Amino acid sequence: MITVRFDGSFEEWRNCARTLLQDSIAPHEVSWTTGNETAGLFDNDLPAPATRAKQPIRVPRQLLDELEMAARFRVEKRWSLLYRVLWRIAQGDLAARMPGDADGSELHARIKAVRREAHHLHAFLRFSPLADDDGIQHVAWFVPVHDVLPWAAEHFAERMGENSWMIATPDDGVCWNGNDLVYARPCPPAWQQRAMNTVDPGGALWKAYYESTFNPARLNRSVMENNLPVRFWKNLPEGALIPELMSRARAGAQRDGQAERVAEKAGKRIGRAREGSG
Repeated sequence: MITVRFDGSFEEWRNCARTLLQDSIAPHEVSWTTGNETAGLFDNDLPAPATRAKQPIRVPRQLLDELEMAARFRVEKRWSLLYRVLWRIAQGDLAARMPGDADGSELHARIKAVRREAHHLHAFLRFSPLADDDGIQHVAWFVPVHDVLPWAAEHFAERMGENSWMIATPDDGVCWNGNDLVYARPCPPAWQQRAMNTVDPGGALWKAYYESTFNPARLNRSVMENNLPVRFWKNLPEGALIPELMSRARAGAQRDGQAERVAEKAGKRIGRAREGSG
């Protein structure tokens, strides 16, 4: 068994995988190790590349894009699947990329999960403005389950123009100064503390708006938790309100087509339409 130690980046994995392919080393002979992981008792390190010229490895460009996306999926031994797919394609087995294949199905499932997590970051990340004047105008804290930050953060660079901002996570962070995107892994503790401890002065107003527009008559808990997973609630300004609003709805508020405080105001009370009524 050959142990490949690398820094955990896709770029270095790709370089190591190229060397393995050129030396005709099959996937079952390789163990991938990143960071401080300990190799097995009988493992050997990746040998130094030979000085002799070797044939280049040619694979579809789209495959490399798929492998890079799947590499963002956090799972034990994530790199083994990538090399197995790459090996099979290099050997002419194009079924390795197909959803009907066992490896291809897992590859596309990981890609789908990564893209969904990037969507979650775009939808549920909340920036808080900073009052001090040290160059950063907005900060945010987010806890992704996959390594999507350096890729998904470009979304905000395109939309916030020259406004400077910072996003911190338990593992990495990004900072935008209006022109350049700076990525840091691990995330500096100062970034993490700042992102977690900053209080949005408009938070109370936003919670009042959210509560007033919450419609208990339309509550469907399973649909809500599918579109807004519970793990995000604690980092959203309105997150603390959601359990209480859902409890009110279950306790009888679903009879009304509006929130309780809105219904108490002067005006016509709108009831929910009876089932089966035309």
